[in-house]
Order: sequence, then structure tokens, then C-alpha cells
Amino acid sequence: MATLGYATAAVVFFFLSILLITSWRGRLYGLLLAAACLVSSVWAATIAGLAYLDYSSPLLVQILELLRNATLTAFLITLLGPFQSGQPGETDQPPLRIRPAVAAIILFYLINLIQVIFFSQIDISPNRLTPSYEFLTWVTMAIIGMILVEQYYRNTPQEQRWGIKFICLGIGSLFVFDFYLYSDALLFRKISADIWAARGWINTLIVPMIALSAARNPKWTVGIAVSRRILFYSSALFGAAIYLLLMAAAGYYLRFSGGTWGTIFQLIFLFGAIILLIVVLFSGTTRSWLKVFISKHFFSYNYDYREEWLRFTRTLSEEETELRVRVIKSLAQLVESPAGAVWFKSEQYQAYLPIARWNIQPVDASVAIDSPFCQFMLETSWVIDLYQHDSKSQQYAAMVLPDWLPAIPKARWVVPLLLHGELSGFVVLTEPRSTVEFNWEVRDLLKVAGRQAASYLAQHEAAQALSTARQFESFNRMSTFIVHDIKNLIAQLSLLLANAEKHKNNPEFQQDMLDTVALSINKMKRMLEKLSSGSMHDTKNSLSLDEVLQQIIASKSFHEPQPILDIINPGQQILADPSRLERVLGHLIQNAIEATPKEGHVTVRLKQQSGQAVVEIEDSGHGMSEQFIREKLFTPFESTKTAGMGIGVFESREYVEEIGGKLHVSSKVAQGTIFTVTLPSVPPP
Repeated sequence: MATLGYATAAVVFFFLSILLITSWRGRLYGLLLAAACLVSSVWAATIAGLAYLDYSSPLLVQILELLRNATLTAFLITLLGPFQSGQPGETDQPPLRIRPAVAAIILFYLINLIQVIFFSQIDISPNRLTPSYEFLTWVTMAIIGMILVEQYYRNTPQEQRWGIKFICLGIGSLFVFDFYLYSDALLFRKISADIWAARGWINTLIVPMIALSAARNPKWTVGIAVSRRILFYSSALFGAAIYLLLMAAAGYYLRFSGGTWGTIFQLIFLFGAIILLIVVLFSGTTRSWLKVFISKHFFSYNYDYREEWLRFTRTLSEEETELRVRVIKSLAQLVESPAGAVWFKSEQYQAYLPIARWNIQPVDASVAIDSPFCQFMLETSWVIDLYQHDSKSQQYAAMVLPDWLPAIPKARWVVPLLLHGELSGFVVLTEPRSTVEFNWEVRDLLKVAGRQAASYLAQHEAAQALSTARQFESFNRMSTFIVHDIKNLIAQLSLLLANAEKHKNNPEFQQDMLDTVALSINKMKRMLEKLSSGSMHDTKNSLSLDEVLQQIIASKSFHEPQPILDIINPGQQILADPSRLERVLGHLIQNAIEATPKEGHVTVRLKQQSGQAVVEIEDSGHGMSEQFIREKLFTPFESTKTAGMGIGVFESREYVEEIGGKLHVSSKVAQGTIFTVTLPSVPPP
């Protein structure tokens, strides 16, 4: 099985190297990949030949394996572009000082080559014990390869991963299997014959993946740039791998030196080690320290501004938490601060009041707008470092700190929120999880981020004020309609009272007066209920227009001229609120009566036209001009009456359209007016 597997791997690697060389287009990437495949072919063929002859040559196998890993590593490093000059215009990110890392990898391989030639000879034969430390070098090579593959894939743009995903999977699988092989050998002090035999077939399986990626991406022009996130995850992965190897070695020692309880000690120790690793990896302090360490020692600038600004904007835009808290979190993330609070300007109290806090004790303290503390931030736009204030007080000579500010536990920075030349507020941030050097870069970033956060807060406050104004507007509009209805009820009751002296002995008038008063009371009760609930929504019921119009005409029987009802097509049914429809049509009829002299006439007709109910209100009054109808008739608070409010016709049109109808007006000056209300008919219940 071992001979056949490695022989097959040698053949497919050789054919792939020939294909890559014949299709080479002058790119270094293709040449290195072809060299890696050729070396892998020689390496696999050598192992296959030794297995077939049943002969052991540890030195030759180790040298070839070292060369195979070295060529694959060189290929991956070249794809990562470590020798980019970082000139302006070439990349949006600060140049990465990766040359020392490349030099360290090269030095590592040279040292191991010397060590293999002169000192180490691992026997791959089964059941041949070898000191565990001999395999540590090969485990490290596998870890380096896995990290490079991860960097390459993670930092390739999403749209270009189509061309490189298979080679990452193939080479990554190769290094993962090597890691498994030599980790097993590291624990048991010998290479497993079964794992070693399967290795040839594993290498055979990855060749098609490499060939597919080579066909998809022949020039390997993917433009790789190592980001801080990649280094962060890679460093965490590398550290976790080294830690697990050390813990595995310690557990192995406990197992064999613990006697009868050795296995139990090993399991307890390894479980505790894994729990400790998880706690450390999820620790905010550890993550913060690692980020700061990478920024200091690998990059020219402390921040990857694109990533930081995207994260800052994303935090401000998320809707899971309240905006004021998001402002604190977004600023705190820039300096790894774990807590903070925000103060915002209040025109009512002429002071800055605390409006939100995050992971901090409540601070019930305000700052006057004209205080020296606020004036200092407004004039200088400085981000105040409280540590510098204590050590270099001469820089803050013109500023007087509020008494409550130093009392906040671990308070470190005060970030002003400036907008349009005014101090909208400020954010107090606590001491970061790891040491952060407060230099010009941190100061400028916090200052710009504070301006952006101030715009978000100002927009939020404006939206709240607009919402409140709209609520008042809705309430005022509803109140206006109700006042208009009350005015009509008062006019009706006043007319009733004026005729009471004349007809007080008439039983019919007395009964009509009682009915009118009861109806007015019911209408006022319904209006008060709507006013208290804050809603103008009505329920729709099937109504008979005949009955509604008859009731309206009956209530207008004491007016002059008395309106006449002409029902041409009886039995018309519509969907509407009874009281609202009666009020709307009653207002149009009342307007016709008031616009017509006593000797004139007002006629209300009910007919059917095109399957719809049509109510015509015709009068012989003074009429209206086309300009007045077009510009003022349906405009709120425009009226021709001395005591009118100018919202009756507007409300009538709004409600008619609300229930699916139309209101049309036809009028001529000194001749009269016709209001035509068209409503959709429904079948009778």
C-alpha cells in the first residue's frame, strides 16, 4: 500500500510539474509551484522506491521532505507579497514589515537542514522508537504551512477566491495531515506505519485540486496584502497550537510518570489546559494586548483605518442597542476601553447632562455650558487625557476639571462631540484593557470619530423632536376637527333656543327639541371619546343612504330655506361610519343653506350612476369662482364665512376619499353651486 500510494503520488506530481512548466508565462508564482510539484514528485518516488526495496535511508527522506516543505512555503510566501514596497498608490494599507518574518522562516529551514544532515536521522520503520523532540521540527513546519494557507485564503478578495480555493484546500490538507502524522509521532515517539502508508494516497488526492486552481488562475495575479486581522488570527492560531503541543507533551509525561493514576492525571491535566486556553482566547484583555502588540511591532501605523472606520460605522448603525450606548461602544472600541458614559447638551437646563452609560456606575452630574471645562474643549477641540492632565498640568492650565470627573473609577479620556462649531456633548472613556500610547494618531482618530458620533446623536435628537412635533400636529388637527363639530352643534342648539320661545307650546317642537338635544349629547360624547383615545379611526358599517339623508334633512327642517330631499334611486347601500358620514354630508348641506338666501332653494338628490351612489347637493346661492375652488376651497383654515374655520369642506373631501369615493364641485358666481358626492355601492345586507 505504501509503495503504490507514493508511486502514484510521484507520477501525478511529475505530470503536473510538466504541465506547469510548459504553460509557464514568466510569473514567479508559476515557477515556484512547478518546482514544488517536481520536488514533491522526487520525494514521493524516493519513498516508494525505498518501500519497494525494503530499505531505510532516513537522511535522504528527511532532506527531500525538507525541500518539499521549503518549496511549498516559498510559494505561499511569494503569493502573500512580502516584498511589496508600499509606495503611495500601490496599496491603501500601511506597508507591512514582513521581511524579518520571511528571514526568520528562511533561517529556520537552513538551521533544520544543517541539523538533519549532521545530527538527526529519524527512522521511519515501524516500531522504531525515536526521541520525541526529533519530531518537533516537522510539527512546526506543518504549523507554518497551515498559517500561510490561512493568511492567503482569508486575505484574498471574495470575488477572487473562486480561483484559489482548491489549491488552499489541497496544500492546507497536506500540511494538516503532516501535522497529524508528526503530532502522533511526537506523542508516541515513533511514526505510525499506517499513517505513513496513507500519506502517499493523501498527496495523490490533492494534486487535482492544485491543477484545477492552476487552470483557473494561471498568472496568480491576486494582489495579496496581509491585514491586521489576518496577523491577529494567525498569531492566535500559532500560539494556541504551540500551547497545545506543550500541554500534550506535559500530559504525556504525566501519563508515563504517574504510575497507576497516570492516565487519570493526563486526562485531568489536558482538560484543564483546554479550559484555560478557551478562557484566554475569549478574554478581552488578552485580545486587546495581542492587537496592540501586532500594531506596534508589525505595522507603521497603529490602526488599519479602513477596518477601524468600517467597524466604527457598523457599531453606530446596528439596532440591537440604543444609539447613545452605541456611541460609547464605537468610541471605546478604538482604544480598547471597556466602559464609558456620554453627556449631551440640554438647552432647557443650559447644561450637559448624562444621557447614557456602558459598563460603568451611574454618574448623576451635570456640567454648565459656560463652564471652563466645556469652553476649553470647544476652543481647542482636544481629546483630554486625564493621565496627562495629572503629569503635564501646564498643557491644561486653562481648564478646570469638574469635581466628579476624577472620581469616576479608572477614567482616562474625555472625547468632545463637536458639530458645526458647537460642543454637542462629550464622552468619558475608562482605562483600556492593555497599554495604549496616547500619541497624535490616537488623538486624531478619537477627534474625528467624535465628530461623526456627534452627527449621529444630533440626528437622533432631531428625529425625536420631529416625532414629538408630529404627535402634537396630529393632536392639534384632531382637536381642530372636533372644535369645528362643536361649533356646528352650538349653532344647531342656538337655533333651537331661538325658536323655543316661539314654539314652546308646540308638542311636536318640544319632542323635536328633546331629540335634537339627545343627538347633540351623543355626538359630543363620541367626540370626547375620540379625543381621549387620540384616534380618529372609524368603523365602517353597511348604511342606507336613504335613511342617512332623511335624518339630516329632518334635522335641518327649521332652517330657511328648508332643504328638499329627492330620492331618485332608493335603496343605495354604502360602507361608512354613520356619525362621520352624517356629519360630512350635513356640513355640505348646511353650507348650501347658509350660502342661499331665504327665497332660494336647496335640493338634495340621491341617484345611482354607473353602479355607484351619487348624492347631489344643489343650491341657488351666491356661488364661487373657479379660482376660489381651485386655490382655497379645500385648503384648511380658508373660509368665506366671518365665523368659519375653513376645515369643513376639507374634512368632507378627506373622508369621502378615505371610504373610496370622490367629491366634485361645480359652481358659478351669483347662480349657485352643486356638490356631487360619489360613493361606492355595496349589496344590501
